[in-house]
Amino acid sequence: MNVKMIRYLLGIILLIEAGLLLFPLLVALLYGESIRPFLITIGILILISVPFIILKPQNTQIYTKEGFICVAGAWLLMSVFGAIPFVASGTIPNFISAFFETASGFTTTGASILTEIESLPKSILFWRSFTHWIGGMGVLVFMLAILPLAGGQTMYLMRAEVPGPTKGKLVPKMQNSALILYGIYVVMTVLLFFILLLCGMDAYHASVNAFATAGTGGFSVLNNSIAGYNNPAVEWVIAIFMLLFGINFNLYYFMIIKRWSEIRKNEELYTFLAICLISTVAIAANTWKLFENAGDCIRTAFFQVTTIISTCGFATADFNLWPALSQSILILLMLMGSCAGSTAGGLKISRVILICKGTLREIRHVLRPKSVNVVRLDGEPVEEDVVRSAIGYLALYLLLLVFTTFIISIDGYSLETNLTATIACLNNIGPGLKEVGPTGNFSGYSLFSQFLLALNMLFGRLEIMPMMILFSPFTWKKIREQKKLARKRKLNQLKKQDLKSDETIPKKYW
Repeated sequence: MNVKMIRYLLGIILLIEAGLLLFPLLVALLYGESIRPFLITIGILILISVPFIILKPQNTQIYTKEGFICVAGAWLLMSVFGAIPFVASGTIPNFISAFFETASGFTTTGASILTEIESLPKSILFWRSFTHWIGGMGVLVFMLAILPLAGGQTMYLMRAEVPGPTKGKLVPKMQNSALILYGIYVVMTVLLFFILLLCGMDAYHASVNAFATAGTGGFSVLNNSIAGYNNPAVEWVIAIFMLLFGINFNLYYFMIIKRWSEIRKNEELYTFLAICLISTVAIAANTWKLFENAGDCIRTAFFQVTTIISTCGFATADFNLWPALSQSILILLMLMGSCAGSTAGGLKISRVILICKGTLREIRHVLRPKSVNVVRLDGEPVEEDVVRSAIGYLALYLLLLVFTTFIISIDGYSLETNLTATIACLNNIGPGLKEVGPTGNFSGYSLFSQFLLALNMLFGRLEIMPMMILFSPFTWKKIREQKKLARKRKLNQLKKQDLKSDETIPKKYW
């Protein structure tokens, strides 16, 4: 385990977070608000990160375990330190609740404990929405894009952070792949920003909504979310872009270089679009009596479908009041999520396809034991390890879902509230049903439940395994054993130098 390299990378991440806090600080200066919360946080981050990065380790090699620990540690630390501005400004005095809000931001979940938003400082709300944009593509991907750190070993960082059952490079060099992904991400965000300006928003509202949409996070600066703008054009634009940000970003690169065959054969894309279309039609047909005209009905149905399947979490309607069929469809969309390689959460459409095909293969194998059935995706055979990994992920996901739902039930909410609250956090969606629906929030949960749900957000964003490795006692036992072995080797080297007494041996080697 290369602990020194992990510490070095975490130091860089915290320094990057300090730099990103300059943006809300500038917003505070622009609107004449206090910059003290951001200065305090930046100072703390610099004091902690600089000692980690002063000396770059000679051994820069990192592998799967180091990659997972580094990614999980980075997201956890960013959420912890990102909560300081909320506490320092008095917006969220309790640190656990502030951690919940920040973890919700970075993981692009959008679940909130705030009951009143519009009266809060604009700089704090800007930071709150900006965390969505930072977490959307992933801060480790951003780091790889700007810093050539560990050569070919950066693939292990990418694998740990980029969501989906399979990971790969767009181009041979990983840094160039990261640059391409972030380039597409930035261009799409800027395009959305200018379109929202044309729809009547001012620069501040256009920027925070562009951040939240691009990261598929869903934090709004209005108490009534997107419905508060009362602007059908804004709703259509944001709904379309939520759909676009839910598509695998690799396909946009293939579109740029005109590799149309890669797009035409992509099963995940067709399945994703088909699910959105069918769900919109079904919900519109099921709720048409609740609206004055067909246009409002279709727009609202399409918006709720895209906001849930993209795990964005914006709202233009209270679907707690919708019929049971529409609510059931939304719950299924919550579970599935969008495409792998997008900014969205959930199980991912490609993983759902693999699980379904793997299950059908097992049924065929029972009926015809001697038959050979290969699972294919996009016309290509899928390795058995990938299929097993998809099924294993589903098992871990369900275990975590059941465990968290059971634990937070102590707070006394209904099963529907607790179950959808866990799904909303684990799938990085935001709103659930009943008390945590689009007109509710998570403030009623105890601090322990908020902390547990915040951890679920991190588990869901990083697809469980990195966080499990970080919190595994076995991981830290191995690190302690390595440290003991290193000290023993150093002590043996000192003894070989014919030292006269143990008193001359430095205490750190004992």
